[in-house]
Amino acid sequence: MATEGEYESILCVKPDINVYRIPPRATNRGYRAADWKLDVPDWSGRMRITAKGKVAYIKLEDKVSGELFAQAPVTEYPGIAVETVSDSSRYFVLRIQDGNGRSAFIGVGFGDRGDSFDFNVSLQDHFKWVKQENEISKNPQGAASGPKLDLGFKEGQTITLNIGQGKKRGKPRPQGAGGFGLLPPPPKGKIAPPPSSTFSNHNTVPQTGGSVMGCLLDLDNSNSNTVVQSSNPSTDLWGDFSSPASSLPPTSRQQHTPNWGQF
Repeated sequence: MATEGEYESILCVKPDINVYRIPPRATNRGYRAADWKLDVPDWSGRMRITAKGKVAYIKLEDKVSGELFAQAPVTEYPGIAVETVSDSSRYFVLRIQDGNGRSAFIGVGFGDRGDSFDFNVSLQDHFKWVKQENEISKNPQGAASGPKLDLGFKEGQTITLNIGQGKKRGKPRPQGAGGFGLLPPPPKGKIAPPPSSTFSNHNTVPQTGGSVMGCLLDLDNSNSNTVVQSSNPSTDLWGDFSSPASSLPPTSRQQHTPNWGQF
């Protein structure tokens, strides 16, 4: 049972619980909720499950005032203090006790299966903790009683450490943005000069149509605005007179004919 110095903790609270008066069990086949008057409960209130030490208490209290109607001390689960019925998961049989040691069996039922599930889990978790506490109290030095792992050096045993003698790693080659290595620098020596611009001008061929038109316009402008001076002007002058008259247009021949007549 609980001692005076232990505190009381709340495990579960359910606001709706129905209490039924059940007939005595004639055989050992178990309780059946169908034998109870389920539509007319004998009492309705709330259920509060508390724990004090290793003992759990199922308390049936008034919803408004909180006055205690009955309580069932539970020292083990499952056990005689809380029993299930054979035909439903929402109904249980509790053994309630008073302060004078008298006990009686009553039936309790939940309106929702989720409430009955919480009721079961609360008691199972508590007594799982009780079982662990009992095992620890029986063997408080169970972990220390096992064989210890000896990590010490044996007599004459030595250890060698190699510090600063690792393999040297070469410097990684820098990589570009695409993940490929950079090309090596060109070999040392004289670099050949680029080809002369005079030769490149005669071999240059325009690539696009727009550039060709621009070059033609430049040539036309340069020819119309540029006067070519020859080193031998007398030869060029007589060359003009020596040209055959037939090469001149007809209009020019008619214009020059009267001039010769004047001479």
